[in-house]
Amino acid sequence: MNLDDTIVAIATAPGRGGIGVVRLAGPEAKTIALPMLHLKHDLEPTRAILGELMDAHVGAAAGACPERSRRGCPGEQSSPMANPPNRIDEVVVTYFAKPHSYTTDDIIEISAHGSPVVLHRIVELALARGARLAEPGEFTMRAFLNGRLDLTQAEAVNDLINSQTLYQARIAAQQLEGALSHRLQPLKEKLVELIATLEAGIDFAEDDVSVLPPAQILQRIAALRIPLDELAASFAYGKIVYEGLMLAIVGRPNVGKSSLFNCLVERERAIVTATPGTTRDLVSETVAIGGIPVQLVDTAGIRRALDEAESIGIRKSTEALADADLVLVVLDSSRPLAEEDHELLRQAGQRPTIVVENKSDLNHVGTAAAVESKFLAREVHQDENSITRVPTSATTGEGIPALRDEILRHIGGASGPQSESGLLTNLRHQERVRESLAGLAAARAAVENKVPHEMLLLDLYNALRPLDEITGATTTDDILNLIFSTFCIGK
Repeated sequence: MNLDDTIVAIATAPGRGGIGVVRLAGPEAKTIALPMLHLKHDLEPTRAILGELMDAHVGAAAGACPERSRRGCPGEQSSPMANPPNRIDEVVVTYFAKPHSYTTDDIIEISAHGSPVVLHRIVELALARGARLAEPGEFTMRAFLNGRLDLTQAEAVNDLINSQTLYQARIAAQQLEGALSHRLQPLKEKLVELIATLEAGIDFAEDDVSVLPPAQILQRIAALRIPLDELAASFAYGKIVYEGLMLAIVGRPNVGKSSLFNCLVERERAIVTATPGTTRDLVSETVAIGGIPVQLVDTAGIRRALDEAESIGIRKSTEALADADLVLVVLDSSRPLAEEDHELLRQAGQRPTIVVENKSDLNHVGTAAAVESKFLAREVHQDENSITRVPTSATTGEGIPALRDEILRHIGGASGPQSESGLLTNLRHQERVRESLAGLAAARAAVENKVPHEMLLLDLYNALRPLDEITGATTTDDILNLIFSTFCIGK
């Protein structure tokens, strides 16, 4: 990839729209763009200029001034142009002068009407004048390679583009502002300081440069491990923020699973009838709960199947229960517990489980008394204090807000990054932090075993290198190509 090339790409999403943008970046951006434009004013950095897009530059052979082709050259009288036959569209052109641009190159952005034909023609004209078609993510890669962004910020650009909820967008915006880098920077500085001190003690031993005693080295290593452990622990929630989670709603037929599903989706998505066994297949919908994308799965009622179709649906329900990140076991609080309820609670097993006592608006005849915490703890193999029971009525809506809050609590939303920025949302980052912690653990063992400082330093460098890879201070080309290949063209 040649950073001296001028690259071009459509920067807006594929398809038709009111506006489409073509972006050129590189040293020849102005030279390539101006011959295809008639502008009402000279280009000025960060100012949008109205103009016309032309298939060929009118007057170029006569020596017209490119930047003033709409107004005439200096000293000439300006006259309005008639509609020439090679006029394609009216456009707005914005110029970003280096280094004050996204990539730190000269950038020209041409905003035209969002017709694919027009946008592709702009790209063709730019290619004909010497531009090169941008690779996926090449604009952002240039921003990284030119020092405009570090690697965590560059990756956050893709996260922001792919956000499904406003909360995801806010977290990505924090990362784009450098939240993770800012959290890592003081740790890297402390680690580098420890390395430098030990290096000095080795290099200048004859000058009586004091070397840290083992207790102080262990203290400094511990001071690094604590915040890194906290950062690693943030991945459990950060992964959910980025990827969302799957929530399976399971229960016997006619306990109100589909009605509960519709309440959470806030529309009539699943068919609801008084006849047991209406749902024969999985019904899925993704909703935002506390800003977290949650894939809700309404399952077939679990009982002894009456026919082959119902048997298949029940098998799929069991598979969904096993795959779910969180399970809602729905019980009918107006009826005594049945054997199927006991079996469902046992199947929920080790999965995080919320017991929903539905139909709370009806007269209770025994379920509320039977579903005691100790019984639930025994059935789902969890501590009785961790068992959550939420009474609801899918008919009246009673308890639905409390159920949403409980779902959010289970996925960590109540103590998530609302109060903490710079969490890990990326598996690559998580693996590098784990590698750094392993290096620190090896360094601690080396100190305790009185290993020479030359060998101890190898472990400390092994702890520093993964942190540099997170921000991109030391990153191989293969990793960069893998990261940026997931970007869309034009970003």
